[in-house]
Amino acid sequence: MAINLQKGQRYAFDNTMKLALVGLGWDTNRYDGGYDFDLDASAFLLGENGKLLCDEDFVFYNNLSGRDGAVVHTGDNLTGEGEGDDEVIIIDFEKLPPEIRKIAICVTIHEAEERRQNFGQVSNAYIRVAKMQNENDTAGETILRFDLEEEFSIETALVVAEFYNRNGEWKFNAIGSGYQGGLASIVRSYGGDV
Repeated sequence: MAINLQKGQRYAFDNTMKLALVGLGWDTNRYDGGYDFDLDASAFLLGENGKLLCDEDFVFYNNLSGRDGAVVHTGDNLTGEGEGDDEVIIIDFEKLPPEIRKIAICVTIHEAEERRQNFGQVSNAYIRVAKMQNENDTAGETILRFDLEEEFSIETALVVAEFYNRNGEWKFNAIGSGYQGGLASIVRSYGGDV
């Protein structure tokens, strides 16, 4: 049975967690702005200093695989339609370079300012982490779930959660922090170039 986390709670994975499926899902509220909502999941592989070590460590719709294939984005869902996970990121902890100490999972709204969209128009957002038995396991066994229940009325980017390594063990931190400025603001905060 999955553990439901609240904002700020942490979870320590046991040493059998080798492959993780990170599923992100959301619904959009009824909105008549003339545009679909295109939410984008991304992963930032960070060093000890909390910054990107190279461009390849930013995994998103234009770079679907990080260094050594340790983190893979399965593709961009342009509308978020349907049930279940809208976007999925796979983490292979055994392939992660040793200098990667943290993986930040973020969601942003594509062209949010031009389309006058924000996370106040999004509901039922969640992240779930599932333990995969092997590379062909496309569903995994859900270990934990974090529902973002907070209202983000003006934010266009969210740091949903972080995986971090402490003393050789990978742990999960439910963050749920919102930012204005979309993807560019998050990229800059992690030391990347926009």
